[in-house]
Amino acid sequence: MGTTVNCRSLSPADDMFNRSIFGGYDGSMLNGLNILSSYTDYFKLNPATTGLNTASVFIGGFFGPLVSGVIADRLGRRPAVFWGSALTFVGVLLQTAAQNIAMFVVGRIVLGFGSAISGVAGGVYLSETFPSRWRAWGVGLLNDFYYVGALIAAGITLGTGTWQSTWAWRAPSLFQGIFSLMCILILPFIPESPRWLVHQGLLDEARIVVAQTNANGDMSDPVVLTVYKEIIDTLRWEKEERQTMTPKQIVKDRIALKRLLIGASAGPFSCVVGNIIASYYLGAELDTAGITDSVSQLKANVVLNVWCLACCLVGTQLVAKWGRKPTAILAQCLLTTCLFIIGGLSKLYASNPDGASKSLVYGNVAVMFLFQGFYSIAWTPLLYLYPPEVMNYSIRANGLAFSSFSLNGLALLLVFVMPIGISNIGWKMYMINAGWDIIIIVLIILYWVETKGKTLEEVDAIFEGHKHSNVPDVEEVRKGKAHIDIKEVEKQLDTVVESSKLD
Repeated sequence: MGTTVNCRSLSPADDMFNRSIFGGYDGSMLNGLNILSSYTDYFKLNPATTGLNTASVFIGGFFGPLVSGVIADRLGRRPAVFWGSALTFVGVLLQTAAQNIAMFVVGRIVLGFGSAISGVAGGVYLSETFPSRWRAWGVGLLNDFYYVGALIAAGITLGTGTWQSTWAWRAPSLFQGIFSLMCILILPFIPESPRWLVHQGLLDEARIVVAQTNANGDMSDPVVLTVYKEIIDTLRWEKEERQTMTPKQIVKDRIALKRLLIGASAGPFSCVVGNIIASYYLGAELDTAGITDSVSQLKANVVLNVWCLACCLVGTQLVAKWGRKPTAILAQCLLTTCLFIIGGLSKLYASNPDGASKSLVYGNVAVMFLFQGFYSIAWTPLLYLYPPEVMNYSIRANGLAFSSFSLNGLALLLVFVMPIGISNIGWKMYMINAGWDIIIIVLIILYWVETKGKTLEEVDAIFEGHKHSNVPDVEEVRKGKAHIDIKEVEKQLDTVVESSKLD
């Protein structure tokens, strides 16, 4: 099978980045809308209904993961992204045409449901398709592009903010649908996940994808053969030993449960660290710091997203070169420190808002910006990168869905509660948040494992003591430190392909 196949015109990441841009656009758009009087006056919002309008996307995001893993496993990663994007587009149309709070909330629930399905499928797809040496960047950028969408939304809401009609908020909402349409249009031009193809018995198609993504289509390249053999051997072992595991089987299997809990922790950890305040209620946060002018707040929203985009790109490089666990620990320590500082400065401002100095106000805003930057360094790239790396194929889609389910459940609660909490106890919210961040640091130190430089199949050795393939590690082959007998591996692969046709 020593041939070369032509690569597709689009990389696996092109479609998924559109989905990520959508997510960032949504958060930043609501941030901007919550500042606009044309939006708040139209719906006659109070703290409770502001929280409901904003948090309703997480209602859909809460239920979406309940089916996203099943859809991604049964239909494939690409079809799951398609149906998720289609539902998201419907939600955007309902949100844009909303005549009252109920219609707006329903639109955002549908939007969140579709986004959760495509998000889980997209994260699994990229982790299973990108080569191990590029996986940190390939999957990390999935969530990094959140800030590209956020920056676009910040700019649009700043531009429409002066319009004297409901289109000041309807136009940014309608523009949001472009990203879902782009996902749908690009999908036919990207390949399916090679791991999913192998699991379905489509071995020849899987080998083509591995060749396209690892060696420009050369199916006889030693790295391609090593990756392909690892995938086949490991998935055959999983099928023979466990099959695709049900939730009940996962709970009973000690190793599977450990992998699930460690991997899925990224979702809730990233949610409760404190970024929700600035992600959805920047206006309220700036109010506590003394920046109350709406135009200044909208400009701050633009600057914040530029800053976070730069930080998450730096963070992705750290994750790729330094490792997942060290980057998470460093960022979490910095985040906790920032929250205590923000709480202290906000307390000083609240005790004497009229006499507060400019240095106090700007110092508080500066630390808020630092906080969001530190969050972006670790949690933005790790959110979709770490869970599928830790989990094996049998639990990967459902495990990432569980992580997303946990994240959205907590986000639903926190996004609704935050404006009420800030309104009632102000600076104390930061102190409370900092307290539970310390617990997260301890949990990461004790339980997280390092996955840098390993293929998804090689991570098995961390949890089970050995991997389930007789070929050397892929990076050893790529660097020339290990070699494979190409003829012997081809012979073994031919035997596997023939036996699969008989099954």
